[in-house]
Amino acid sequence: MKRKPTTRRKAVPKKDPHRALRQQLAKLLDWQDAHLDFDAVVRDWPAALRGAQSPGAPHTPWQLLEHMRICQWDILDFSRNSAYRELEFSAYWPPTEAPPSEKAWEESLRAFRRDLEAMKKLVANPKTDVFARIPWGSGQTVLREALLAADHNAYHLGQVLLVRRLQGAWPRA
Repeated sequence: MKRKPTTRRKAVPKKDPHRALRQQLAKLLDWQDAHLDFDAVVRDWPAALRGAQSPGAPHTPWQLLEHMRICQWDILDFSRNSAYRELEFSAYWPPTEAPPSEKAWEESLRAFRRDLEAMKKLVANPKTDVFARIPWGSGQTVLREALLAADHNAYHLGQVLLVRRLQGAWPRA
């Protein structure tokens, strides 16, 4: 008896039912629909003003930038590190009003961008169950952490822009 040749079906990857949500989360982390983006606000900030206190503002640009960087890194670390350890409250703010150097300012900017990209990749990855409870947490999910990062960054980015305007250093009048 002659057998008919069988055609093997290629495995079709499972569709990601949450693809649209993942795309929206990544877009939200970039802020470009409702806010200025991070780079537009911090671009070409005069070095002499990065540690300057503005009347009515509780924090300097450096303090806000570092706080945003540290908190975003902490949220990302919590989201993907089973050995995560929460920081002491004081560690979420830099110890100085001004960056110790030009290099420190630039490294803070690079680290913020790098961690933002990592968070976007985490939520965009179909292997990440954004609805699953994070095992080492107390009920948090990656979805909640991404929303927290976007909300926290947007809040403080607004402060950064206000401080820049108070300093007279905002190039768009």
